[in-house]
Parts: sequence; structure tokens; C-alpha cells
Amino acid sequence: MVTSVPRPEYPVAAMSAVVDVMEGSLNDSLKAIETSDKARASALRTSLNVARIRCILDPKAVKLETWESWLLAMQVHSAVFAAASTDDESVTCRIRQEDRQLAATGAQFHVNAGTWISAFYLAVICRETARLDMLARVPVSLLRECGGEMDEYIYAWVETLQSFWLRSEDVSNHLVRAVDLSAPEAARVVDAEKMGKLLYPPIMLFYRYLRRDTEGFNAALADALRWHKEYWTADADRLESIEGAVSVAPLAIACLARAEGIQIEAESPYLPEALLEFSWRGEFDA
Repeated sequence: MVTSVPRPEYPVAAMSAVVDVMEGSLNDSLKAIETSDKARASALRTSLNVARIRCILDPKAVKLETWESWLLAMQVHSAVFAAASTDDESVTCRIRQEDRQLAATGAQFHVNAGTWISAFYLAVICRETARLDMLARVPVSLLRECGGEMDEYIYAWVETLQSFWLRSEDVSNHLVRAVDLSAPEAARVVDAEKMGKLLYPPIMLFYRYLRRDTEGFNAALADALRWHKEYWTADADRLESIEGAVSVAPLAIACLARAEGIQIEAESPYLPEALLEFSWRGEFDA
């Protein structure tokens, strides 16, 4: 039985105007991304927001420019970690079909655990194994050095995903710790509502994926999408936020499950069909 989770309507005309402005800002950031930390931080934020807006204008992500926007967000997010974790003076990164020489940075505020999680999700959605290999080897100690107060669960979640990708035997230990630390009552930095509706569900969804529990996975996916909707429609400010346009974390875990042959029994604009099905496979040299 397929579960449908509709998304409230966004003002499409206004979003069309906004995306052009944001694309201009993103282009400016990309011009300076090789040497400017400020440009990198801006490109991280703007590239993902452009991808989200593209899915407002194109809910199933069937248009070329929508896929290009997700690919670019993935490239930018991966590049900042390649530059932060290299021992060389610079690193070559493919961004918008061009090889860029990014100066090495070491720890930076924008290269934190939250950004790493986004980078991992984006690489999964784009099925970019080489970038996942790189991200899986980014030291958690580097993420801790990057500043900013975060709940401890996030480091356990990073370690879970890294261990999973590297096929380490300790993935279950890290996952149990991530589950325990992501309980809403354990939240100290984010509020309990955000932890319970946005941050905890992908971890439980991943647990169902590891167990290859198709029925449990689809039930958890439906819950994750409903809670995502509840959170982002709770008040007027959230309802207008483009951050809620796509349920990025559940989408990424669903992409993992889909690749393993698990039948996805959920339909929603929060889960763009062409991204889930990887409809643009082989179209670009990422």
C-alpha cells in the first residue's frame, strides 16, 4: 500500500523570481570558491537552497536544471571537506563541470558535523561513491574542531554513516549510541521538537534499512515524511521556509534502500521521484 504525503503549495511565481537571484549569488560565490572561506560558506548555503527551490518548481525533479542543481550542491558540499581534510596545499575538485583548485583550509566553522551530514546525504542522492569514500575518511576530530555547539548525537551519527560506508564491524555500536543520544529528551542544543520530528527519524529509518525490513522501513519512511510536514507547517514562518521543500535526510536513506531493491511505498513532493529513482544516471561527469 502506497502512502501519499502531500506538500502545501508554495507561491511558484515568487519562487521563480527568487531562484534567479539566488543563482546569481551562487555564481558569484563559485568565482571565489578556490581561495575564499566566505565564498565557500555562502556556496554551501545557497547551492542547497537553489536545489530545494528547483523542486518547488519541479516537484518530481524531472527537469535537467533541477538535477544540475542537486549535482552542484553535492559537488560544493564535498569540495569543502576535501579541502579541509587534505594534507596538500590544495585539492582538485570538480564543480559545475570544471576542475577547481581549492586551497586547503583545515578546520573551519562551516566544515562542521552538520554540514558533513548534508554532504553525505547529497552524495548518496547523487550516487557519488568516490565522494562518499572521501567523506567517510574525514576525521570526526576535525569536525569537532570546527566550532559551534552541537548535540553529541550528531558525532555518533557521523561515525555510524562512516562505519557503514567503510563496511566496518562497529557500525551497530555507533548506531545504538546515535539512537540513544538522539532521543528528544536528550536534546540540549536543538529543541525537542526538531530532534523528534527531523533529526531522530532518519536514524531509525537507517536502522530499518540495515535490517532489510521492508515493511518496517516503509512505515518509518511514512512517519518521517509526516513528521517533516508537521514540523515545516507548524507556523507561518516555517510554512514559507524553503528548507522544508524536500525531506533531504529520508530521501537519502530511501535512495540507499532503493539501491538494495527495497520497494519504496511512499509518494510525496518531499521525496522527488526522479532523485529517488536516479533518473539522470550517466548524464553528467560529476
